[in-house]
Amino acid sequence: APLAIGILIIMVILASFSGFGMLKAAVLASIIMLITKCCSPKQALDNIEWSVLVVIGAALGLGEALESTGGAEAIANTFMGFTGDNPLISLIVVYGITTFLTEIITNNAAAAFMFYISLSLAENLGVNYMPFVIAVMLGASASFATPIGYQTNMMVYGPGSYKFTDFFRAGIPMNILFWIITIILTPIFYPF
Repeated sequence: APLAIGILIIMVILASFSGFGMLKAAVLASIIMLITKCCSPKQALDNIEWSVLVVIGAALGLGEALESTGGAEAIANTFMGFTGDNPLISLIVVYGITTFLTEIITNNAAAAFMFYISLSLAENLGVNYMPFVIAVMLGASASFATPIGYQTNMMVYGPGSYKFTDFFRAGIPMNILFWIITIILTPIFYPF
């Protein structure tokens, strides 16, 4: 355990303070964990969430297909039919749909799906795409209203003896709070 903690600290330091980047630091840490036998290859393979990777891959493929076929632009045009040419209202809708999707599918799939749509929407509105990307990123990460929306929610669901409705009671207000804060702050830091 002390060796594993040391490897974790080295990974965080490399990712934070060098040009190494998180991916390279994590791969290096994984290799060191295997070389030092902190983790066996079987343990490493057993702990890969294959279903999550398949969902992410499928969502990325779906997103790319939406982009290349013009589906993302068609969906963005539909959004504009509801929101008009107002980028703030469009941002509110993008965040809302993303946070809804992340409650019923994985956050990665919701982000991958909404990313291309938000890019097309920003392009159609003729505004900076960055506020929409931030809204998708935060909307996909703010999964509090159901236990199925995020892995950590599922981790505490059973052992904590929570009911599905407990997530609604605590999570929906948290989702709304994050929604309001994101919509207020995002255009300030990333103007349209």
